[in-house]
Amino acid sequence: MMAVERTEKTPSVSQRPLSRTPGDSTPTSSSGDDTLDDADKTLEALGYTPVFKREFSTWSSFSFAMSISGVYGTLMSTWIYGLQAGGAAAIMWSWVIGGAGAWALALSIAEISSAYPSSGAMYFTLKFLAPDKQVAFLCWIAGYINLVGTVTGSAATEYASSQLLLAAISIISNFSFIPTTNHVVAVMALLTVFHASINTLPTVWLNRLSSGYVVFHVSVLVGACATLLAQKKDKHTFEYAFTDFQPTSGWTPPGFAFLFGCLTPAWIMTSADSTARIAEESKDPSRVIPKAIANATTFTYIIGFLFNLVLVLCMGNPIDLVHSQSGQPVAQLFFNAMGRGPAIFFTLCGFLVMNMVAIPGLQSGSRTIFALARDDLLPFSNVWKRISKRTQTPIAAVWIYAALEITVNLLGLASNTAISAVFNVCTVALNVSYVIPIACKLIYGKFERGPWHLGRWSAIVNLIAIGWNGFMALIFFFPTNLPVTPENMNYAIVVFVFVMTFAVGFWFTHGRHFYTGPLTQASATRYSRASRRDV
Repeated sequence: MMAVERTEKTPSVSQRPLSRTPGDSTPTSSSGDDTLDDADKTLEALGYTPVFKREFSTWSSFSFAMSISGVYGTLMSTWIYGLQAGGAAAIMWSWVIGGAGAWALALSIAEISSAYPSSGAMYFTLKFLAPDKQVAFLCWIAGYINLVGTVTGSAATEYASSQLLLAAISIISNFSFIPTTNHVVAVMALLTVFHASINTLPTVWLNRLSSGYVVFHVSVLVGACATLLAQKKDKHTFEYAFTDFQPTSGWTPPGFAFLFGCLTPAWIMTSADSTARIAEESKDPSRVIPKAIANATTFTYIIGFLFNLVLVLCMGNPIDLVHSQSGQPVAQLFFNAMGRGPAIFFTLCGFLVMNMVAIPGLQSGSRTIFALARDDLLPFSNVWKRISKRTQTPIAAVWIYAALEITVNLLGLASNTAISAVFNVCTVALNVSYVIPIACKLIYGKFERGPWHLGRWSAIVNLIAIGWNGFMALIFFFPTNLPVTPENMNYAIVVFVFVMTFAVGFWFTHGRHFYTGPLTQASATRYSRASRRDV
């Protein structure tokens, strides 16, 4: 399957007849400035006044997308799901099958983001994909679901970062130091404040930081694989990697447990929407952003498969890894296969990679807050949508997003069951928020494709994305082990139902009285004059 980029001259977004909710005015340039580049003119045609500096290039956008997936660090943090689901075969086949479903989702997101490049990303596209009468309600629900998925995903990244750092310290101490939840939460809070501080920098600095992520990331991953293959003497066979299945979940049939291993590729590959959220900070976003999403996801799918294969070949007895004292099976695998020194180094590298996931993740999350506040969807929107005159970034949105991350992770002090429920709902919430606009694209036929599209494969890829990820959203509500006890129960369904109840209830009590969907150009102009001031 090949993605297609149009080279023929076609009408730009600003030249298309736009789908509008009642009361929209015709989009016109609020500034009357003929020096605006095409990307800013497109944004104004979509209904918003440009407020960000466009610093992200093709390379830095690709590096940003790669850092969001962070396959080396995030796979280290989530590898336990495949191990518990059935060992070697569950790890490999869940990546092949689950990764293909996540890949289809990412390509679908890339195609839509090419047509409607905005910080609102998939939430915003509903303005053009859904019937006018349904836009406000669907945007409201999708916006809140996506916000919950984004916040919990970022919180989980910060939590995993602290776990990897503490795992390295545990190895340094020859496992005499056993990390506790209190340790993890304390380190997490410090890391989150540090990452938020970085995100108060101007976009030009965030662009420079992003540009180097992929080089370090790939270098570490290749180095770890080469060292493992060189140091590990008694490797498993390729046949073992794809056929050895050791079910321990208690599910019948045992093969059902393999589906829980799909949480790993889902966690790593389904955050493509995050890259779409820097569209207003990217040059030529209608082409640059979808290319970054598609290329980074494809590369992640391939290199993730190879990394999984190397880990399985070198993992020894999987039971030893599940019960690692460090709490991190891949860190334990490094220790068993390479020795103490290399294990410390590559585990710390995993920690650094997770930081490179957390920093752009917080940037993307703050843009989510900004985009929703710009449309008056959030309480205290006037605060969160302010742009700093000094940095030209939404600093207030950065800090409230960081505060939300820390608040979510404080649940870890209550119990591991509570924090696991919140983390598990991340993938479900994100998948649902992505599937809604993709389904609207297919059902209502209002989609007008952008410069980057999937051509004749579009509908097929979209259907795979909807079918697989909708199915997996249900699977991720199931407990991973039987019999079910209060300790191993998956309470993600409880969290998700609470989120949906809150979103729907808040809509009927408040939202429907004032929210009409993403703002029109006239509203965006008023916002720009009122809120573009130093903070």
